Amino acid sequence: MKFKRLKEFIMLQRKALKQFQAWHDAPSHTALLVTGARQVGKTYLIREFANQHYESFAEFNFIQNPNAARIFNPPSDAATMLMRMELASGQRFIPGKTLIFLDEIQACKEAATAIKFLVDDGRYDFAMSGSLLGVELEDVRSVPVGYQSEVMMFPLDFEEFCWSQNVDAKIFDMLKECYEKKQPVDEFIHEHLMSLFRKYLIIGGMPAAVSSFAQNNSLIDVRQVQEDIKQGYRRDISQYARKENRLHIRSIYDLVPSELNNPNKRFTFAKIEKNTRFQAVANDFDWLAAANVAIPAYNVDEPRKPLEMSKERNLFKLFYSDVGLLTGAYLNSTALDILAGDDEVNYGAIYENVVAQELTAHGFSRLYYYNSKRLGELDFLVQDRNDNIIPIEVKSGKNYKVHRALNNVLAEESYHLRQGLVFGPGNIETDHNITYYPIYLIGQFCNN
Repeated sequence: MKFKRLKEFIMLQRKALKQFQAWHDAPSHTALLVTGARQVGKTYLIREFANQHYESFAEFNFIQNPNAARIFNPPSDAATMLMRMELASGQRFIPGKTLIFLDEIQACKEAATAIKFLVDDGRYDFAMSGSLLGVELEDVRSVPVGYQSEVMMFPLDFEEFCWSQNVDAKIFDMLKECYEKKQPVDEFIHEHLMSLFRKYLIIGGMPAAVSSFAQNNSLIDVRQVQEDIKQGYRRDISQYARKENRLHIRSIYDLVPSELNNPNKRFTFAKIEKNTRFQAVANDFDWLAAANVAIPAYNVDEPRKPLEMSKERNLFKLFYSDVGLLTGAYLNSTALDILAGDDEVNYGAIYENVVAQELTAHGFSRLYYYNSKRLGELDFLVQDRNDNIIPIEVKSGKNYKVHRALNNVLAEESYHLRQGLVFGPGNIETDHNITYYPIYLIGQFCNN
């Protein structure tokens, strides 16, 4: 008998495949839950992984095929549900060699509830995926410990983007060494990577946009892909958000580019609706963050640990989860200036969005910044693996060595901050307790 094999092929290398592999090889038997914003490549990557590791594969998409929910309704024992799935798929499942994929699981809560019993059955592997799980289906994450392994997916980071542009992995081994030793990157390589980074600012990391550019080298096509993705997010808001909140959530999402373009980049609530107060829209911001389409960074009272204790809930910046979606909201002339490497233009908001995106994708689940009338504003504060507070400044222009706030905060003895980092267009350089890194090395910071 011929078993279903996958026809699709993903041309993009993704780091999440290593996490899938770790789940597959783990001695404990759990279901794989893949989460993340819509269009970040969850479904395609699961299919590709199945193609590489399983003899047969069954996929149930509860949005494309709502009738598939009947498999779990009424609820039954695992053996009966598996027989229903086998019958619905039209193929025979092979114990130990079949992956059953439950996609858009937010549309079938009964399937999420049943996963514990299906895992206990032990004959087959299960993967689940869906968008908006943070706002639509908490039941998925409430599965008892030991039955589920979660992998969060994000847009391609800069390293993954470089892979799509045929940059050898050895280059990143060299960059890692340069980062750790604080020695300059070879100038030719530095200039080439800055050129690639400027493309990344425009294209971003959404797989459809990256694939489009890799195939036809057209930024006009990329812009259309990005607009289609944003329209999809707006449809999600209309479909899944509470009716009374939809207009505010949509307004907030659409206001992100203009708000980041303001001098202080802080979100102004009155722009949503005149005389709006934070308390009235707090849940709307939370919805966008939980849907993984926006990234908040909160102001803190002081740059002291733990940062979470001193954050100000009503003072924050809001970034898009993908820098390409942000850049796509600006005029085409902005993209042309970026490609030309015009260092006379301030791209602070776009650079900061990249840093927010990379920090989030590499495990910094909460982002912070610091703003003081006396000392100035720091773009980001992070707590590293050794529990040290590290101030980060993000600079896009030729005056990247001008950073009054960073100097002031490091000079404040009561804060006990040992070093500061500046990510910008220049090469690696150290000046006392400040190290300058190329902006494309923010991923190396996250990995150290």
